[in-house]
Amino acid sequence: MNIRLDTMQGFNKDGLDATMKSFGAVSQSVQAIAAEAVDYSKKSFEQGTQVLEQILGAKSLDTALELQSDYLKASYESFIAQSNRMSELYADLAKEIYKPFEGFVGKLPTVPFAGQQASS
Repeated sequence: MNIRLDTMQGFNKDGLDATMKSFGAVSQSVQAIAAEAVDYSKKSFEQGTQVLEQILGAKSLDTALELQSDYLKASYESFIAQSNRMSELYADLAKEIYKPFEGFVGKLPTVPFAGQQASS
């Protein structure tokens, strides 16, 4: 079987270009995800510290329990919002990884080594 390397070279170059674009997109998306995670962690820590100070300074047990309950509710809502945001970022990452390969996939032959004859 003869394999035509000249047709495969075009696919290799296109594939390499698509791969490099994909790596660039991954780098940017991962940086955005990391920045979002750091920002959320920082805000969460600051809010927790602030509420702890308020609880320790509370004049009654009822006030302390109310502060804790409010904090837990707000923390849960913040966590759900952050989870949704991170899901969106990861979905965007997947789209960015795939985007450079969209045109490349359409160029592939539908049958491997199409147009080539097997030699005995």
